[in-house]
Amino acid sequence: MSYRSGPRPHGVAALLLTAGLLLSGCAGGSGPKGVNDKGGKGAEGAGGGLGRAVPGPAAEEQTEARVVRPREIPSLGPKTRSRIPEDSRQAVVVTGDAPDSNRAMLVLYERDPVEGWRSVSDPWPAHNALKGWTDDHRQGDLRSPIGVFGLTDAGGRLPDPGTKLPYDRGPAFTLDGVGFEGEPLAGSFDHVVAINYNRRPGTTPLDWTRPLGAGKGGGIWIHVDHGGPTQGCVSLPMGRMKELLRWLDPGSVPQVVMGDVSSLGR
Repeated sequence: MSYRSGPRPHGVAALLLTAGLLLSGCAGGSGPKGVNDKGGKGAEGAGGGLGRAVPGPAAEEQTEARVVRPREIPSLGPKTRSRIPEDSRQAVVVTGDAPDSNRAMLVLYERDPVEGWRSVSDPWPAHNALKGWTDDHRQGDLRSPIGVFGLTDAGGRLPDPGTKLPYDRGPAFTLDGVGFEGEPLAGSFDHVVAINYNRRPGTTPLDWTRPLGAGKGGGIWIHVDHGGPTQGCVSLPMGRMKELLRWLDPGSVPQVVMGDVSSLGR
């Protein structure tokens, strides 16, 4: 599935658009028996019949003890968990060590309707924004937004590596220049997944619509890592980026849960 490409910016306009996107950066015991522990018959068998014993309080406690709550994602607090949609079965959890850290770990989780959440990947190293995290992201603040956001759209300069998400390929995903540590930025947008922060879901990652207004930033993506901090995005090594794209399934309503460990633990 892919987008129908609309008019694309050319020349200086394309460079300005790309620069703008970068900035907006498992005991239960045995059950009741008809014969008691001393060899006598149970309540219904007292008259010589073979009736079943009437469960007493102890049996009810054993039954209750066997009820197991679905597993939760361990690093998340109740407030964060409540923001994950009930119908979501995929979560990309990006956790920073501290509010001002620009390094993070990313883990993929899947939710079983009975057993709950389980991790399906090892922790992957990632980068986030230069100055860390914020729950009030602003254009150009060099911080990544904290929260739970949908993942519905992908794209890049290179061909679709096999994702189920709509994928918009084109030269507008070309990026040049150097990062904060002097590292080349070329190839950073070879593959991207748009994070639904201040954007219109169901459109190419290049859509500049900002529902919260331009001042709240935007263009927040998961993209290919260039070896240093980002303007606001989350970045992964190329191999992991391809794995992520192939794993994401729009039918599972994937979400990214991102922020520093203390914020996500609330």
